[in-house]
Amino acid sequence: MGETEAGATRALVLHPDITSDRNRRDATFALNEAVSLAVALPGIEVVGADSIRLPKPTPGTLFGSGKVEELGQRIKADDIGLVLIDGQLTPVQQRNLEREWKTKLLDRTGLILEIFSDRAATREGVLQVEMAALTYQRTRLVRAWTHLERQRGGLGFVGGPGETQIEADRRAIDEQLSRLKRQLEKVVKTRTLHRAARAKVPFPVVALVGYTNSGKSTLFNRLTGADVVAKDMLFATLDPTMRAIKLSTGREVILSDTVGFISDLPTQLVAAFRATLEEVLEADLILHVRDISHPETDDQSANVLGILNDLGVQEATPQIEIWNKIDVLDDEARAAREAEALRKDDIQAISALTGAGVEEFVLAVTEKLDLDRQVATVEIDHADGKKRAWAYEQGIVLSETRLEDGVELTVNWTSVQAARFSRL
Repeated sequence: MGETEAGATRALVLHPDITSDRNRRDATFALNEAVSLAVALPGIEVVGADSIRLPKPTPGTLFGSGKVEELGQRIKADDIGLVLIDGQLTPVQQRNLEREWKTKLLDRTGLILEIFSDRAATREGVLQVEMAALTYQRTRLVRAWTHLERQRGGLGFVGGPGETQIEADRRAIDEQLSRLKRQLEKVVKTRTLHRAARAKVPFPVVALVGYTNSGKSTLFNRLTGADVVAKDMLFATLDPTMRAIKLSTGREVILSDTVGFISDLPTQLVAAFRATLEEVLEADLILHVRDISHPETDDQSANVLGILNDLGVQEATPQIEIWNKIDVLDDEARAAREAEALRKDDIQAISALTGAGVEEFVLAVTEKLDLDRQVATVEIDHADGKKRAWAYEQGIVLSETRLEDGVELTVNWTSVQAARFSRL
């Protein structure tokens, strides 16, 4: 039931277009993104997608009784095995709709958790997903948690036994959360050691950020030659991929590719993936990749900048905005965007796919890293040998003068390196 001949689950995607919500997105774009989310989950075949206008949500079932019955008939007729609601469902709404429609249901948070679970590649990523899932489930107590013990596969929201699955015990979830936190602390500690070792490399860290599916991984591959997953799929990258590379200008940098951001990302997921995005916090330069061909590119950009702010990225960190996918635009629109980018500082119009504009973009990266550097003089007490050693490891020391109680260093550093030095 609810499966195709190939074994995929037949899914119906529904976007509630709540007209009383003044901040609601364009229903067409929102539905398209929701379908992309669904397609990103393995084993799912989207056989239908609709946007449903609602004056306001019905507390018990989200939709009105007539619409619930109408959708139920469609679900039965089309042999739907999974309904994906592009919005947040209350536990009561989810339980009532599953009982009424006799099928599994996932809201936006549940779907994103499933995708994160499937994509997470490192131990830390897996632990973060499991903790986020448990936090989500703890508020619901309508799904069992034991599936998290599995080494592979999704979180079990889709593939579990459904109605017969017993409710998770709150104490068991808390115990599981405590165990995962202890494991994560060990992993993060190891990761901190790795990051400290990487800090000794005198190369600046350049972080790629952007809305999901903006082309970050394609650009990363073009610059590094690395075989990083680059698909037309949301959340194709979850764990940061880092490479030390020499740009065509001769500048050596560490390039970091990160998970794509998305609107309405559940708060528990932002918190869970904070450590995954630590590379951005430590970056000397942030490259904000935008899909300039997307109708909602401005909203996507605002979403990315909002999350960067929430993560605590300092305004002092230099940024370059990359207008990607200019090859998708028609000739007139492309010419207009390229002309606009030329008029503005720190904007580069490129196509990561075709390579158009990439050479100029690399020049801009090199110039930005060099322009941000400034010469300064700092005094270091004899007791602060760690700071002196760090400065030499970074390769930023121009000269050293001995003082009675320490040394005076003349350094050529970036604002990010200056901030790191003050924190040592």
